[in-house]
Amino acid sequence: MTIAALEALTFGLARLVEAAANAGHRLALLTQDRAIYRHELAQLPPDAAALDIIDVDTGDEEATAKALAGLSDLRGLINSTDTWSVPGADLAARFGLPGPDPASVRLLRDKYRVRNLLHEHGLSRGGALAVTADATSAAEVIRAVGLPAVLKDSAGTSSRNVWVVRDEHRLRTALTEAAQQTLKGELFAEPFLAGPVYSAETLSWTGNTRLLGVLSRQLSPEPAVREEAAAFPVALPESQRALIQDWVGRVLSTAGHDSGFAHVEFVLTTEGPELVEINRRIGGAMVGEALCRALDTNVYDAMVDTALGRRPALLDRPALTGPATAFVLLYPDQPGTLTGWAGLDSLADFPGAPEWYPTAAPGDRVEHLTDQRGCTGIVLAEGATAELALHRALSAAGSVRPLIDTLDDRPHDRPHDRPDRP
Repeated sequence: MTIAALEALTFGLARLVEAAANAGHRLALLTQDRAIYRHELAQLPPDAAALDIIDVDTGDEEATAKALAGLSDLRGLINSTDTWSVPGADLAARFGLPGPDPASVRLLRDKYRVRNLLHEHGLSRGGALAVTADATSAAEVIRAVGLPAVLKDSAGTSSRNVWVVRDEHRLRTALTEAAQQTLKGELFAEPFLAGPVYSAETLSWTGNTRLLGVLSRQLSPEPAVREEAAAFPVALPESQRALIQDWVGRVLSTAGHDSGFAHVEFVLTTEGPELVEINRRIGGAMVGEALCRALDTNVYDAMVDTALGRRPALLDRPALTGPATAFVLLYPDQPGTLTGWAGLDSLADFPGAPEWYPTAAPGDRVEHLTDQRGCTGIVLAEGATAELALHRALSAAGSVRPLIDTLDDRPHDRPHDRPDRP
């Protein structure tokens, strides 16, 4: 019996292979670039028989469908990314496999529609305004949304094409910049939310949602909003945890997400949690690994359960019996060709058992430094609490430096520019 994965996040594939095997299935990974998974594939035994890799243009739905049709005894289709969430839902329905309603997936991929839907139901203080990427739209944004505001791509990923604007000059500049970008969706404006950013990591089944924990998220200073570090699980007062549990359950129900993992980003404002966006998947980067360690289990078993159309056993496990973790994303300070990293050999000297997870390889061209596409690797460390783990991860990551050759102008076949990564 086979479970297929339509692409995956950069990390977690090895655990997913294990989870499929636990359920008595082989995993077939459909991918257009197996090099993305070089780190995860290196974690598997050389003779690993539980994984098949199918090289196919996953951006071509008909080619992907043909590849799926060629698999033996296909029982489920896993899609853990944003970019492939809609085609994944369509293909599951096409093959009669368990899966989400494609209409609900399309809604969740449209941040503009989600914002306005939640506003209509009293779950967001402000609505969204569709705008034309042109400086002449500035007056309309100021009138309808106000300043400060956020401009973003309705289907964007990895924090790209997001502009925080605090005055009219910056607004006009951002609108002009947006006109020069290739957006995955449509440009829209929404109110700026003041406060620290977190994400609720949840698991749902038939409309019932469990809050697995809250992840802290450290963003870079404005105007860029790239992710710099994160820690899990955040220690919250029980009253605040209960508030977030209730809020995230209502948000997901209203948005139509009733089964599977969700990674719900929010700002904890002076008036309570306010949604940033909903991702109907396990969190990216090292979030899946953080969940596995904190819950002391392979949480990817729940991903397999959901793909097979059965209630995940994870919903009944004790909460947070393992260590806390934190991770820091490492960016170069200038674009160029990555030649390696300095300081990796010193990681073992730091407390927290720091580990290195590369997201790029020497020879990759790094061009985008204002969002996650510029991340070259991640340092993860453990601690008794998320706060201690974060201190340890930051300390260890401070000793590692990406090495960049700014003079290498040779053509590169694989720029370090991938969707949904890390």
